[in-house]
Formats: sequence, C-alpha cells, structure tokens
Amino acid sequence: MTIRYSWRGAFGNDELAALHAEGFGEPVEPIDWRGRLERHSLGWVCARPEVGGSLAGFVNVAWDGGAHAFLLDTVVARAARHGGIGAGLVATAAEAARAAGCAWLHADFEEHLRPFYLDACGLRPTDAGLLRL
Repeated sequence: MTIRYSWRGAFGNDELAALHAEGFGEPVEPIDWRGRLERHSLGWVCARPEVGGSLAGFVNVAWDGGAHAFLLDTVVARAARHGGIGAGLVATAAEAARAAGCAWLHADFEEHLRPFYLDACGLRPTDAGLLRL
C-alpha cells in the first residue's frame, strides 16, 4: 500500500475522532479537531492510502512559537500498523517543523514505545519530567 503524507492535510472531525479513539482506547467524542488544531498547533500530518483515501495515521505538531515543536497524538489505524506509517508521520512532521524554523522536536512517550521513537524515528533519549494534573 502506497501512503500519501500531507502537512496540514484535510480531515473530517468524525474520522479523526474515530481514529484517535481506536488508537488510544477511548470512546469516540464529538471534538472540533480542526478548530483545536488551527488554534494550538504548528501543524499536523495526515497519512492516507493513495487509493481508498481513509485516514490511516495522524500526528499533531504543537509548538512554543519558537524553536521547540512537540509531537502529540501519534496514531496509526490498527489495520495499517507495522508498515512504517508511524515513522513516516514523524519524518514528515520533523521536515515541516524544520522548515518552519524549529530547532528541536520533542516527544514524550511510554516505555513500550521506545523502540518506535528512538530506533524507527531517530529521536534520542533525554531526561524529562511529568506531572499528572
């Protein structure tokens, strides 16, 4: 399957809500994803098959308005996993963040995702802190 990655690509709120819910094991909620992303993000990447067109993957790229960009909500549809789509999402996000003048791309992730982010995507480990609110 050939995948097309698009920076600030088109998506429907319903299809992104369904993909997000599937990927994170949450119920589908009616969220204005487009409005949220346009207000708070540098951009996002959509992954779709060249043929068929349904949303196969997505990542949000938040930023601080300067040198730092942050990967959020990296998700690939269950049926499309383990084919490199996630790494393609991150690579496209990194390229777009670099083009926007960012010098750093951050990603917080759970331990079981280390091989994906560090090996498949080329991020390097850093120390970080987290406070659940």
